[in-house]
Amino acid sequence: MASSTTAHSSAAPAAASGNGAASKALIFGIVGIVLTIAGIFVSGGSKVAYSWLTAMTFWTGIAIGMLLLIMIHHIFDANWSTVIRRQFEHGVSAFRWLALLFVPLIVASIIEPSVLWKYFDVNYDLANVGGHGTVGEDVLWTKKSGMLNFKFFLGATAISFLGWSFLASRFRRNSFNQDADGDIKWTRSSRIWSAAGLPFTAVTLSLVVILWVKALDYHWFSTMFGVWYFAECVRGALAIGILIMCWLTTRGDYQGVLTKNHWYSIGMLSFAFTVFWAYVTFSQYFLIWNANIPEETFWYNIREIQASTGEPNQWKWVGMLLLFGHFFLPFFGLISYPAKINQKWMKFIATWICLIVLIDIIYNVWPAKKTPDGDPFPFLALHQLWTITAVIGVGGVCVWAYLKSFPTAKLIPIRDPRIGESLTYHE
Repeated sequence: MASSTTAHSSAAPAAASGNGAASKALIFGIVGIVLTIAGIFVSGGSKVAYSWLTAMTFWTGIAIGMLLLIMIHHIFDANWSTVIRRQFEHGVSAFRWLALLFVPLIVASIIEPSVLWKYFDVNYDLANVGGHGTVGEDVLWTKKSGMLNFKFFLGATAISFLGWSFLASRFRRNSFNQDADGDIKWTRSSRIWSAAGLPFTAVTLSLVVILWVKALDYHWFSTMFGVWYFAECVRGALAIGILIMCWLTTRGDYQGVLTKNHWYSIGMLSFAFTVFWAYVTFSQYFLIWNANIPEETFWYNIREIQASTGEPNQWKWVGMLLLFGHFFLPFFGLISYPAKINQKWMKFIATWICLIVLIDIIYNVWPAKKTPDGDPFPFLALHQLWTITAVIGVGGVCVWAYLKSFPTAKLIPIRDPRIGESLTYHE
């Protein structure tokens, strides 16, 4: 009974939250979107399209990661994460807005099929990207054409967003309704939807990242790409979750709710996915390097060597930044117990992970954009300004969606069967 009383009192501040912060986030989002649109007149539509795709891949990945963490919580019947699950439930409300924000890329591809994905235009001259003939004459495209076409792309993207949005609505409905009546049926429903949703989300996140990002260089082969994106999704979602925990603790909402054990557990999970990302990324690089097959190695070659001069290009140093910044810094930064329970340090690490995940996505997207000499566009150039504005634009809308949802429910799931165990959680 005591834990229930604590839950009720600690949940109260959430309902009192106003819409001022949400309005500010939306204004930031709109400004970012407008500035990105203005970039079309400065740098051209193709470069802005790459920037918008980068932002969409980044923020959609974070939303997918939140959805996965909700389902993992339910499928394992976890107790410690109950008090922070509600924040992920607010976060996944962004899916319908992300779907809407993806529409400009579809429209741009209808107007100019080769603006991003060259395989939409069978008459596209591959000489523009260092190849020979047209896409329609390319034997690799012919073998993959059942998947690499506009109709399949559109259908897969639409089904994925619809499925993610539907799953998000189920979990939000179940969790919020349980606050009102405390019926165990909502927990059972969430477990059933998690059992169905996990394989669906695993398949669709792999499918869309292959279609959106990997197929920018559709000649490339990789069996690890979907798993790489899965790692990025969860790492980004955990980092945002930590930042939300810091924000709500500073505001006072989570006072008396979160303990050192909650911080330690989410820190351990973030540490585990740091190692997982390193394993997946190293495995991909090592297998491609060891096989030394041109159809695979070219993807790394253009990210290391300037084809026109043979000198290292900017992307090589981005790759080194990812090696040390995406693995070594978070690995050693999260390896100790004191680090995981230090909120200021966790806030820094979470912010760094968000930044480095974005750079990793830039590293995977932008080198597909070639200069007339066949070299990838440099990392540090004016066009990355539109990547920043696009990330702010899409991110502002996502934060707005979260903040609009925030006051509609209690801070924590006050009648969840595991809430008592979560409030008194200890290792």
